[in-house]
Amino acid sequence: MANPFSKGWKYLMASFDTKIDENADPKVQIQQATDAAKRQHQQITEQAAAVIGNKKQLEMKLDRLLKSQQEHQDQARTAIHAADKAVADGNQAKAQEYNNTAEIFASQLVAVEQQLEETKQLHAQASQNAEQAQRQQKESELRLKEQLAQIDQLRAQADQAAMQETTTRAMDSMQELRPDADVPTLDAVREKIERRYADALGAQELTQNSVHDRMTEIAAAGTDMKASARLAEIRAALSSDGGQGGRELTEGTDSAEGAAEKPELVEAETVETETEQEAPAADMKDKTAGEAGATEK
Repeated sequence: MANPFSKGWKYLMASFDTKIDENADPKVQIQQATDAAKRQHQQITEQAAAVIGNKKQLEMKLDRLLKSQQEHQDQARTAIHAADKAVADGNQAKAQEYNNTAEIFASQLVAVEQQLEETKQLHAQASQNAEQAQRQQKESELRLKEQLAQIDQLRAQADQAAMQETTTRAMDSMQELRPDADVPTLDAVREKIERRYADALGAQELTQNSVHDRMTEIAAAGTDMKASARLAEIRAALSSDGGQGGRELTEGTDSAEGAAEKPELVEAETVETETEQEAPAADMKDKTAGEAGATEK
């Protein structure tokens, strides 16, 4: 049975890692990936250098063993020649010593040759490892260059994403702005002013039309009355054509005087009528002006 505490701990760690990945800054993660890629390439390079260094070390050992082999061979030959010469001279004891020395050199030569054979095998394997390490190091270098190019592209994309997020937040904040409800808007103020101005113009137009019409009617009535009086005077003059000249003149004069007097009476009545008609017009004008003032208020 699985340990519930261990299972819960692993779940919490996985959840914590997920939260970190979700809230982490992309630029920081890009930098982490860059550092990891560089460290990996550095490790591969160091390992390749170590493998190549092992190969170089075996090559130096081979050179040293080859020299030692040549020296032991020369020493063994020299000892054998010395032993043969001692035998030819009849000195057996000396010849035996040289033979023993030659055997020692031969033993050392055998040991050196064994080491040389082993070193050659190691060198061959080290050469293969060095070639493989060089290939891996070159592949790692190429891969690092590609990763760095991708990292530069990701950084540019991260900058664009951050700029887009900033622009989006700014647009959202602009859309969230609302006019202050305690302050009237320009449209409302404009509508109120235009409504009051239109009402004032309407009231003024009504007032002007009413007074002007009444004054025109009064003037027209006075003109018609004067025309009627003048027409009556002309008719009276025409009806007196059959009488005497002096009488005609007298009657004409009297008639003219009477006709002249009539228009004066008519004019007086007309003036009185105009005065009586102007009073209601003035009252109507004052009333209309009062209504216009109340409307403006």
